[in-house]
Amino acid sequence: GVPGPHAEAQRARLGEWRLQLVESRIDLELEAGRHAEAVSELTALTAGHPLRERLRSQLMLALYRSGRQAEALAVYADTRRLLAEELGVDPSADLKELHQGILQADTALAAPSDSPGGEAVATAVRPAQLPATVADFTGRTAFVGELSDQLATAEGRIMAVSAVAGIGGVGKTTLAVHVAHASRDRFPDGQLYVDLQGAGARAAEPEAVLGSFLRALGTPDSAIPDAPAERAALYRSVLDGRRILVLLDNARDAAQVRPLLPGTEGCAALITSRARMVDLAGAHLVDLDVMSPEEALQLFTRIVGEERVAAEREPALDVVAACGFLPLAIRIAASRLASRRTWTVSVLAAKLADERRRLDELQAGDLAVKATFELGYGQLEPQQARAFRLLGLADGPDISLAAAAAVLDLDPYETEELLESLVDTSLLESAAPGRYRYHDLVRLYARSCAERDEQPPSERDAAMSRLLDFYLATAVGMYAMERPGDRLPGHLAPTSHRGLSFPDRSAALEWLFSESRCLLACAHQATGESVLRRAVGLLMATKDLAESGADSRAYEQATLALQAAAAAAGDQQAEGRARTALTNMYSLAGRFEEADRQAQAAMLLGVAAGDPVASAYAPNDRGIIAIYQNRHEDAEAYLNQALEAFLADGNRTSAASALGNLSRVHLNTGRVDGAVTLAEQALDIYRELGVAMRLANGRYTLGLALTRAGRMEEAQEELTEALAIFHASRQRVWEGMTNFRLAELHLAAGRPAQAASLAEQALAVLRGVGGAWRRANALTLLGHALNGIGHTDRARVCWQEALTVYDQLGSSEAADLRALLTPLAAA
Repeated sequence: GVPGPHAEAQRARLGEWRLQLVESRIDLELEAGRHAEAVSELTALTAGHPLRERLRSQLMLALYRSGRQAEALAVYADTRRLLAEELGVDPSADLKELHQGILQADTALAAPSDSPGGEAVATAVRPAQLPATVADFTGRTAFVGELSDQLATAEGRIMAVSAVAGIGGVGKTTLAVHVAHASRDRFPDGQLYVDLQGAGARAAEPEAVLGSFLRALGTPDSAIPDAPAERAALYRSVLDGRRILVLLDNARDAAQVRPLLPGTEGCAALITSRARMVDLAGAHLVDLDVMSPEEALQLFTRIVGEERVAAEREPALDVVAACGFLPLAIRIAASRLASRRTWTVSVLAAKLADERRRLDELQAGDLAVKATFELGYGQLEPQQARAFRLLGLADGPDISLAAAAAVLDLDPYETEELLESLVDTSLLESAAPGRYRYHDLVRLYARSCAERDEQPPSERDAAMSRLLDFYLATAVGMYAMERPGDRLPGHLAPTSHRGLSFPDRSAALEWLFSESRCLLACAHQATGESVLRRAVGLLMATKDLAESGADSRAYEQATLALQAAAAAAGDQQAEGRARTALTNMYSLAGRFEEADRQAQAAMLLGVAAGDPVASAYAPNDRGIIAIYQNRHEDAEAYLNQALEAFLADGNRTSAASALGNLSRVHLNTGRVDGAVTLAEQALDIYRELGVAMRLANGRYTLGLALTRAGRMEEAQEELTEALAIFHASRQRVWEGMTNFRLAELHLAAGRPAQAASLAEQALAVLRGVGGAWRRANALTLLGHALNGIGHTDRARVCWQEALTVYDQLGSSEAADLRALLTPLAAA
């Protein structure tokens, strides 16, 4: 730079301005609720500017808002000690006040409800999730007033809770959504909505709902904990100080609802359910009955048109009476009439005169609902009725146009025309362009129709087989695109459907993650002997879902169901492969004991069945598990067995994986040069085959070996390239672990500040996926990096938290960490 005292003064002045701007930007990020993301940068900044109290204050606040109170307090202890040692002064009054606020869990320190960070942030932290209210909402004046009055009492109370109960089709959701929209101004910080699917076979899990709510409230994925209790606690903390309305639609029971209640002053919950929630403490219960004849006629008139009804008032009264004054039945009947201009009201009334179609048993619970749907179903054309029946067989939350075409064995254009006609009848909903869904009760009715009317009965199984084929063929095509040269697709059961094709990896990944819940539900259903192998193949072809942590619970449940079905059927091949899928998932989640048990069983089954898949993948998995458990001799034996099996099968992609794993064994046993050579061999195979994501695994492994060899620049280059690929491929476990390895590299190179920042980034990702063991490893590494920059109190907190996890898991790392903490405790 330019020499001289003037230039030096200008550099100092500009440097100070830059720091002030950085601090101001971080203030804005904290106001916008990006506290978890700010921790990594602030850790590095406080290392570079250790005496700057404003940065320390921001770090304490960011840690506290991220649920890391002990670390926030440790930052204060580090700061106080450093100021005394370096300057002989105490922390400022502002920093002391912040310290006291954290000690007392002062609500004023919670993330603010107003976010000045721009439109995108404001949308995230001010959710507006209410479904659209219907334009023809009719009547219910007393109920609207009663519920509105209850919501008006939310301010000044801990929480206002109203639960609306009634039979299916009585208009619970319509009423609740209407009242919620009318009350929006009382809840300026947002409205949350979820369909809890309580009347279906698979009700929504509270922990999954909490995750979606937290994301809608601006909480990043990295800050959302795994444990349901921790999610519920964070949810209540995020809502604290805000005025938010939560609409919990279609709840199964009070147990499903309780974790989702705000529990804070100014918030309110509005619940709909088929069951009366008498066991929900403090709830205002509302029983919704059918409409009065006047309200029913008014609703019918609004849909059909006043002119047609005025000309035939008596037949119109007969129609709504035949509908039992049930809103959903009236809407279905009226929609059919509205779409048929040649029909008169009298024609519709005559069609409903048959007693079998009358709702004369309104108090018979679900039978009334079935009779309601019978009105619409009975008026469908044959092709419409077939589509209605068959599409209801699938368990997924919705269905895409392409998947529906496979179920119906029709081309997409004809399928779309059919589905849109069902939407017109109100028997099907258009969830989004190209996606369709049933009301859960309509789905149940559609299935009962399929069981009763679908001829021959084998067509039901054939429809579900076509859906499974569609998902499997598409997933296999995507798998082959991701892993050219991998032999797995050739070992999977053949399909009669060619599936979708994609222009590039990005489009394929988008399909996989958008369809994950639907294809996992399809696999879960396919437990019959004739479809078992294809269902297990679908799970193996979508292993990227397990590796990403997306829908891991649904993946596990589907795999366990198929494993049990295969065992019951005596299908050793299917069972071995299902156990192989479980092994991979459990290993990635850090559940190594369970993973090894599954892999051991998979090996035996693979050999017994003569299956080249399980007999190769299972020893490879056992080798990986043995690496994590420091059983290096076992690991090498298993991996050599796997390598031999992969090469015998001509599976070069998986052989490269085994070579990379063997590199890890060499590394852990001091054979560094051999580790580098093996990693380079694996990477050469990946490059030759053009394997995109596996190339990241190869670079990751080579980066580890080069780090141990002291070739830091090369190692950093390999790991950085791997990180970019993992991020683009949505592989969050590997993204977190690559940040972890980069942190190790910087710490080994004597750069603890950079190491601390990267360890924070690793921890942010691994708080959501990867299991407790990997998070404890990240905490341990973060502690070493913090210790290296003089943040000893915060380092101790990280180590203590990691030790708690290691003790709970019974991990061998606990002894080393306890030895590290003992002298610190004595000091």
